[in-house]
Amino acid sequence: MSHATPPPVDLHPSRQAGTAVAWLLGINIAVYFLQVTVVSPSDLFAMLGFHSRNLGGLGRAWWTIGTYMFVHGGFWHLALNMYTLWLFGPRVERAWTAGEFTRFYLFCGLGGWFLHLFMAGDGVLIGASAAVMGVMLAYATLWPHERMYLFGVVPMTVRWLMVLVVLMNLLGGMSVLPDSGVAYLAHLGGLGAGWLYLRTSASVSLAGMRRHVEPVPDLPEEDLPRAVPKSHRPPRGRDADDAVARSKAVTARRTPGTRKRPVDVRAPADSDATRLDGVLDKISASGLASLTAEELQLLDDASKRRRRD
Repeated sequence: MSHATPPPVDLHPSRQAGTAVAWLLGINIAVYFLQVTVVSPSDLFAMLGFHSRNLGGLGRAWWTIGTYMFVHGGFWHLALNMYTLWLFGPRVERAWTAGEFTRFYLFCGLGGWFLHLFMAGDGVLIGASAAVMGVMLAYATLWPHERMYLFGVVPMTVRWLMVLVVLMNLLGGMSVLPDSGVAYLAHLGGLGAGWLYLRTSASVSLAGMRRHVEPVPDLPEEDLPRAVPKSHRPPRGRDADDAVARSKAVTARRTPGTRKRPVDVRAPADSDATRLDGVLDKISASGLASLTAEELQLLDDASKRRRRD
């Protein structure tokens, strides 16, 4: 009987399982519950585990090429596989879709079955490790530089974790490691199928591209670069006091010796009002600089009277 135990890792994720991951976790746990309560492990392995003889005859028990990945050899086998799936799966599912993640998961599981069939020969194949290995590979492809702690002690990036996993399974597949019943070749088949899927799937490539493209923030019009600065319009409608202040400045710049004509401040009010209107009209038409000294004095006197009133 061949099963797989992925290397324990210690990440500290705060993640919630998506639809696909939740269903996969639920199915695996439900099958194990049946195994320990209703159906004996040997019967369940015979019904759902894959054996090379299942492909003999007229397709006898052909479904086991898929069901084998939902059966586990014991509690720790199940626990480590499901913990690894929960650790790496939700973020990958969010980067893709639930449907894409499910197809990828099953494809990696079939890859594990395929390599085990042609390389390992006889023996019952059970466990989700081949599919879970593919999920780990997808995570390492999408976020290769994320740091983690192997066994809770050794710091490394996810990329180097995958390098370590591949080396361990290569050594185990070449029978260099002691025989522990671990399906190393199925692991390698899952990793190979995952690599092939990631290289050839257009939807996965598009999802990765979208993940790397940062949205361009909308800038308000005021923050956009301008070739020419905004013009500042003069305030509209100056009152008489403003006009008087400017008139004094113009008077101070006049040539010394310019004689000021006396203005009769005792003129009737209606006459002053008429003359003041004429001065304001002249300012509007020709500007303040066009006023004579007498008109400037008239404007100054009108302003003083206004303040007294």
